[in-house]
Formats: sequence, structure tokens, C-alpha cells
Amino acid sequence: MGAMVNHELASQRHVCREHRTCIDLVRNNFKKNSTMRYTYPHIIDNGAGEQITFVQFINNADGGTLEIENRVHPGAGPPLHVHHLQDESLTVIQGKIGAQIVGKQPTFHGPGETVTFLRGEVHRFWNAGDDILICKGWAKPAHNLEYFLTEIFRSTKANGGKIPSAFDGAFLQAKYKSEVALHGIPILVKKVIFPIVLWLGNLTGKQHQFEGAPEAVTA
Repeated sequence: MGAMVNHELASQRHVCREHRTCIDLVRNNFKKNSTMRYTYPHIIDNGAGEQITFVQFINNADGGTLEIENRVHPGAGPPLHVHHLQDESLTVIQGKIGAQIVGKQPTFHGPGETVTFLRGEVHRFWNAGDDILICKGWAKPAHNLEYFLTEIFRSTKANGGKIPSAFDGAFLQAKYKSEVALHGIPILVKKVIFPIVLWLGNLTGKQHQFEGAPEAVTA
């Protein structure tokens, strides 16, 4: 009887050790994939009047939270876009922000006021004042948002602060379409032009600049 009990206890200990090992492996792998290659604060600039500072990445089992600050020049701001997996919130520190969710009237907010965009809401915001707009906020779950924005801003700045290069835009939109998408891109462009641009870019090796890019997260 004693031998049977000891055997059962040993078996349970083995299962527990295996369970803890699996949990640690998942946690470590998640941390490795989520924090990517960045040190904080991590600042990006698109050369078109937008600067984002990723203050810190808070790792958690839900995909992480990004604490952010942004500085936007008068009239500047991102185009209509949608985050399929993230909620985003901005609190005005200085200036005046204009915000619009498709289907609703634009709203305007000053210092101390907060605007929040929920996942799935097609939205945009811009500096609606005459001074630099400064906001603090967060995005969660972070997933690959920091990587996506970093590469979009890098390409936009290198392309004269207008839009990302054709290949970079096509690659990032195609790879991370489950997480974020620009609104209003014609179906013909997505289904025909983007694949052609990617094919030509791959022939010339442009895809190598994205080696090590994290895999997209799906719902």
C-alpha cells in the first residue's frame, strides 16, 4: 500500500514539474516575442509631424500594454484606420485634439480630456489647434502594434514624410491585416496591386529588411 501511495505522489510531482515547465516556457516565449528588440523610452518619428514615444511595455498574459506619449504638429495626424485587436486611449496634456469615429460627428478635446477608440472602430485623430498637441495614453493588448508603427514611421520618414514606400506599405498591411488596417484602400489595390508589388519586391530582396518580424496575432 505504501509503495502505491509513494508511486502516486511521485507521479503527481512529475506532472506538476512538467506543468510548471510548460507555463515558464510560454511566459518566457511571450516575453521574448512581445518586447521585441526595443529599449525604453523608444521614440519614433514619421517626418510628417508625428512623434510617438513608447514609454514602457507592461508585459502580461493578455498581450501586454503600451504606455505612450505623442507629439503632433498642427494639422497632422494618422489617416482613418482600425485596430482589430487593440483599444487605444489618449489624454490631452497640451493643445487641442480632433477625433472622429466613422459614422459619428467629429469631437474636440482640450487639456485633461480623454478620447478612447475601441477595437473595431474605424477612427482618426489630428491636431486641431495651432500649437503642438501633446497626449499621454495607452494601447492594449499591445501585440505587434509597436513593431508595426515603428516600421511604418521608419518607411514614411525615409520616403520624405509622405507615405511609406510601396513595398513596405504592402508588406506591413498584408502581414498584420489581422491587427491593424488602413481604411479606404480599394479592393483592387489589396487584391491585385499589393501582390504584384510584393512579388516584384521579393525578386529584388526587399523582404530581407523585415527578417525577424514577429508573426501576426489573430483573434
